[in-house]
Amino acid sequence: MFKTYKRKRIEILTDSALVPRMIDLLKQADITGWSVTRIDSGGTPDGEWQRDDITGASSKSMILIVANDQKTEKLTGLLAPLLDSYRLLLTIGNVEVVRGDRF
Repeated sequence: MFKTYKRKRIEILTDSALVPRMIDLLKQADITGWSVTRIDSGGTPDGEWQRDDITGASSKSMILIVANDQKTEKLTGLLAPLLDSYRLLLTIGNVEVVRGDRF
């Protein structure tokens, strides 16, 4: 049986144009691993949206991160002032990983 380590799974839904800024914040929080996935469509209380391949105006991306508690707290502090102004969706959940030294 593998030993597992408790870490945080962080997901940031953001406009694709903001991904470079989000990556800069990850680096400031000493997070060195992440994945970015493009999102095709979604819905909010304000209505549905769909990616526009021509202009990219409504393009969204999901950034997936796994981090320890200290890095998660630092990142959350950096993101908190931007949540409303950039309409970010930030979720944080508990996960267990096998290679804890990587996160």
